[in-house]
Amino acid sequence: MSIVDIHRLQTRRGFEGQNIYFHKNHPIQFVCLAGYIVTRDEYERRTVLTIDDSSGSIIEVVCLKAPITDTTETSTPTTTAATTTAAEMINVTSTTRAPIDISILRIGTCVKFKGTLSPKFKTHTPTMTVILERFWHLTDTNSEVRFWNERSRFMIDVLSQPWYLSADDVEELRKQAQSQERKVIKDRQRKQERQKREQEREERYQRRVMRRWEAEQKVREAEEERVRLDNKRLEKWLALKREPKE
Repeated sequence: MSIVDIHRLQTRRGFEGQNIYFHKNHPIQFVCLAGYIVTRDEYERRTVLTIDDSSGSIIEVVCLKAPITDTTETSTPTTTAATTTAAEMINVTSTTRAPIDISILRIGTCVKFKGTLSPKFKTHTPTMTVILERFWHLTDTNSEVRFWNERSRFMIDVLSQPWYLSADDVEELRKQAQSQERKVIKDRQRKQERQKREQEREERYQRRVMRRWEAEQKVREAEEERVRLDNKRLEKWLALKREPKE
């Protein structure tokens, strides 16, 4: 899609918070666009590229960053907090969070991007932002023209045609939804039963521990009573030993 068409995508009731937008009645979650990088800004948690495709609008493509999980110690220690932060972060894709190398994405480079959509509220009217998933470097004009042709064909053959589901498609989707709902219910029931069994097992264990403690407590009390009686007899015997003999 062109950038100006991406900004024209609409939201629909019932799809809030899912990052799904609509061109006419076509649901769109991923977009492809191509253009030249005009700015590149680095932040702690993201890299922001501004793209211009000469359609009359520009768009920001955001490449997320995440901490490196397998860090290796370098021989030269870092000296500043900014250097340390940069060394511990790496660019990742939007959905799988897989590492992605964007070192070739420099100002003036022509690139084809694929990513998910996210609204940006700079003004009262939200504009779209693309969260980067993949990219392809368009090395020459022929590559650009091929993308323009693909974009035009997709717009005419797909997006300009009403999205229609036949009765068989609707029935199949209904069956899938019902099957998924039954699966969710069964999973919930299994989870509840598992939690109930775990609770019963825990209660049985607590009762067993309590019975054992009570039995041991009776033994301790009996031992204390025996010791008390022995001490009492010992005190009597010592008292008799201390009495003077006649």
